[in-house]
Amino acid sequence: MIAQAHAATLAGIEALPVVVEVDLTGGKVEFIMVGLPDKAVQESKERVATAIWNSALAFPSSRIICNLAPGDIKKEGPALDLPIAMAVLATNGQVPMSELLETLFVGELGLDGQLRRIDGAVNIALMCQKMGIKRLVVPKPNAAEAAVAQGVEVFGLDRLLDAVELMNGSMDFKPFEYSLTEATRRPQYEVDYCDVKGQTHAIRALEIAAAGGHNVLMTGPPGAGKTMLARRLPTIMPPLALDESIAVTRIYSACGEMRGREGLLWERPFRAPHHTTSYAAIVGGGTNPKPGEVSLAHHGVLFMDEMPEYNREVLEALRQPLEDGIVSVARVQATMVFPAECVLVGAMNPCPCGYKGYPEAKCVGAAQCDKYAGKISGPLLDRIDLHILVPRLKPEELIDKPTGEPSDAIRERVIAARERQHGRLGGQKINAKMAPKEIRELVVMDDECKEFMKSVSARLNLSARVFDRMLKVARTIADLEGEDDVRKRHLSEAVQYRSAN
Repeated sequence: MIAQAHAATLAGIEALPVVVEVDLTGGKVEFIMVGLPDKAVQESKERVATAIWNSALAFPSSRIICNLAPGDIKKEGPALDLPIAMAVLATNGQVPMSELLETLFVGELGLDGQLRRIDGAVNIALMCQKMGIKRLVVPKPNAAEAAVAQGVEVFGLDRLLDAVELMNGSMDFKPFEYSLTEATRRPQYEVDYCDVKGQTHAIRALEIAAAGGHNVLMTGPPGAGKTMLARRLPTIMPPLALDESIAVTRIYSACGEMRGREGLLWERPFRAPHHTTSYAAIVGGGTNPKPGEVSLAHHGVLFMDEMPEYNREVLEALRQPLEDGIVSVARVQATMVFPAECVLVGAMNPCPCGYKGYPEAKCVGAAQCDKYAGKISGPLLDRIDLHILVPRLKPEELIDKPTGEPSDAIRERVIAARERQHGRLGGQKINAKMAPKEIRELVVMDDECKEFMKSVSARLNLSARVFDRMLKVARTIADLEGEDDVRKRHLSEAVQYRSAN
């Protein structure tokens, strides 16, 4: 008799349905697994058998064939342990088959029958919502993130025996209810811009970046505070909306980054990969492609310190996500597309030694400085809207200067500016994502502005892309001031951030 149980596997960040089929046949006692299982799934045979025995349940003493359908998709990870165990138990009547057909199971089994958390629970729950599956059984630590899928009853259980009792009609288990209270959605940050002394020019530029979603490149000597400034950028960005929080949580859950966390993620991501990090780790990849750092920074900040030291291929690969907000990872079997809408914040020294223009230390020389700066290509620099200089503070400034404005006050201005953008562009769209047609329609320049931009374009030899990006920045500056029209002063400030490099 064949028993079936619904399960799921991950392909990138997408959950795909899997049907576990188990049949008992005559012959030698053995457990055969087919359907493109990887090593972790193959090893589930021992985990399932031992967990059933240690849960005081009967394990069939016959030849067991387990098929994971569809057979042309590779199945990875230990999340299939629980559905395999449930299908095995259904073959000898310990679980009603009719109940299995209405439920999807995922979970890793310990040898004692305990359920251990898995990756991708929220992705699987959203798949159930899309497919109309009404009941989902997950390990208890995964219940909070899975429960965000509306219309799906999520049961977070501790043991294999709990799942058996639930399928046999026990009323001791209730669906997990996730409450989206205001307190739950309030992000918690340990840093604040009030910690920063001086650097008002850089903080102003980062406020514009947060308001319009613009990319930033900071240039300054070691110890000037570039990293300190970048780490505080998420604190002035607007709180994540529900759909943004779900999108971020999906990526983190699929990548195994939810350990020790419950429910949805409400803090804006901040990712700071080291410059030795591999291409696949930053962009995404692998045999079964997984998102990289640029996707883990989705709706947040990707900080690249010592930017010229990164591999040239890694830097050039950023051009697609900066332009389109996605990363495409092509393989022979399929092409995975990962979301990657983030604010890029790059930091670099003015030269390899870091002391160009500082008389207290001798610089390595003009030739090496030019070679160092040339490691970042022109096309990539074109996609960075704000270029700012971050000078080192003098000793008297460190001692006497008051601390800066708190992040809460800056964030209020950023939220107001974004609300103007949403009202003008529709949805959650922001100025950095304006198409050329929208720029022409929404950034209307008077004669004074046109003459000013003509002279700037001729003096700086601007490309069409850079020209448009200056207009986007000017539009954001006007939004921060509450202005409906872009004025010359807004354009002047936008030009200042471009001419800094």
